[in-house]
Amino acid sequence: MKLSKKVLAFAMAGLMSTAFFAGCSDNNGGSTPTDDGAGASADNGGSDNASFSGTFKIGGIGPLTGDAASYGISTKQGAQIAVDEINAAGGVNGMKLELLFEDDECDEEKSVSAYNKLMDSGINALLGSVTSGCSIAVSEESVNDGILQITPSGSAMECTKYDNAFRICFTDPLQGEIMAQYIKDQGLSNPAIIYDVASDYSKGIHDAFVAKANEIGLTIAADESFTSGDVDFKTQLTKIKSTEADCIFMPMYYTEAAYISEQAVTVGVSLPYFGSDGWDGIIKQLDGNTANVEGATFLTPFVASSENSQVKSFVSKYETAYGSTPDQFAADGYDGIYVMKAAIEYTKGDTSNEALIGAMTNISIDGLTGSMSFNASGEPNKSAMVAVIENGEYVSK
Repeated sequence: MKLSKKVLAFAMAGLMSTAFFAGCSDNNGGSTPTDDGAGASADNGGSDNASFSGTFKIGGIGPLTGDAASYGISTKQGAQIAVDEINAAGGVNGMKLELLFEDDECDEEKSVSAYNKLMDSGINALLGSVTSGCSIAVSEESVNDGILQITPSGSAMECTKYDNAFRICFTDPLQGEIMAQYIKDQGLSNPAIIYDVASDYSKGIHDAFVAKANEIGLTIAADESFTSGDVDFKTQLTKIKSTEADCIFMPMYYTEAAYISEQAVTVGVSLPYFGSDGWDGIIKQLDGNTANVEGATFLTPFVASSENSQVKSFVSKYETAYGSTPDQFAADGYDGIYVMKAAIEYTKGDTSNEALIGAMTNISIDGLTGSMSFNASGEPNKSAMVAVIENGEYVSK
């Protein structure tokens, strides 16, 4: 039987926008992060036990192959580091964590199939899906099973429409609103837009950006769209070239952003780029040849070059384990596991669906992507920042 739909918390956008660049305090005071992993607090102050007396199975779903594979691989690897840390410290309330991760190739039907396979394996909670469309599709199944579902990076509003669903990342509307205001704050006034009309993620950010732009006096110089899978963007770029656009906002995944940045040069477009969190991964996509996106700015909750000791510890472990620098999706996956840890601690080891879901609004963690607590609509209360591509690296601003 389905749980009741949530009332979408539009007020969160205002609350979180206020927190932009300033950080947010959580409802439970949070805990101080350490080099050993994300800090977590729960009302009962649970602690790790020295030996394992059971296994808490966490299912993960995301693209491990295909165009969006970078997102799923990063999420899986970041989550695994968290699992390993927690197990090395004695587990959670005497239980060992086990991560079972399935590839959905960024396909909704395959994501549902992956979910059913994980449920057959006896998972206790779900980390996934990684992308919005897949997360929404899976939520239609997970609500019937009543299992706790935490998407690390599914940002469409519908990802958390049921009472069992929560997210680590920012919502699409919030990203659009923040980036519209950010562009205005940079002294720009005529943004052009290119977005994926077939993507819930891209369209959600686009719609919120346009609404906010109209509200604050920006003029949309051009509003161009494409469909997922397109690889030729010269027509859209040529139209933008004929306008008085002073920048381009591109709410999309890194693959298309890379194509556009390369083709813009061929049609003579050289405008500042602004993007959403889906841009994380573009440096890998371009094999480090970032001359065409130098100075590009996108919203993100995590930058690997941060001097924060917790981030530095995670980056070091990730690079040692996987030979690459973690992105925000790795950090989202890592934080998602620590959120589950905090929920288990709060319930004193009660792993029933009802107990774990009920714990979510009573916990907080100091994670890699910020200090966060959760409201009844499944949204995290956390701060945001932007990253700028400089000399082939992401630099927080």
